[in-house]
Amino acid sequence: MSVTTDIAQTWRHPGAVLRRKLGDGIREDRALVTLLAACFLFFVAQWPRLSREAYLALTHAEQTGQPLDQVPGLQALMGINLFVFLFVVPLIFYGIAMLSALALRVMGRRISPYAARLSLFWALLCTAPLMLFQGLLAGFRGPGAAVNVVGGLIALAFLWLWFRLLREAMR
Repeated sequence: MSVTTDIAQTWRHPGAVLRRKLGDGIREDRALVTLLAACFLFFVAQWPRLSREAYLALTHAEQTGQPLDQVPGLQALMGINLFVFLFVVPLIFYGIAMLSALALRVMGRRISPYAARLSLFWALLCTAPLMLFQGLLAGFRGPGAAVNVVGGLIALAFLWLWFRLLREAMR
């Protein structure tokens, strides 16, 4: 099945999709690509917010007489975020997956490290479209309660999906 179909199917039947993915055997290449795709979409979700911040910083610098060469431009902000989301964040998620597998094993649950990684990475990819929406909201509205509420709802949706996938991975 296509990735977009799998993402939509995961929200309805998370266990079935994960069983199918785990049935393909241990495929670290697919797990890594899943994580990198999620991180890339998280990076793309930041573009409207970064554009807004760069514009507001430039406008503020012009109004206050601050030298414009000291204001970080959109390219600088995007370059920093690209590095963070494609090189740093994946390492953090690998660490979270490792810690979740260890925590489950300490609690007496049987789960393979690969299944724990795939559960986390697939949950991240499935919530990436929601992050794109939040990014648009942050770009158009700016920081505020609406962006925080949507972010909180996305976090809850991610945790619900991740725990459902972990539960299926332990079967």
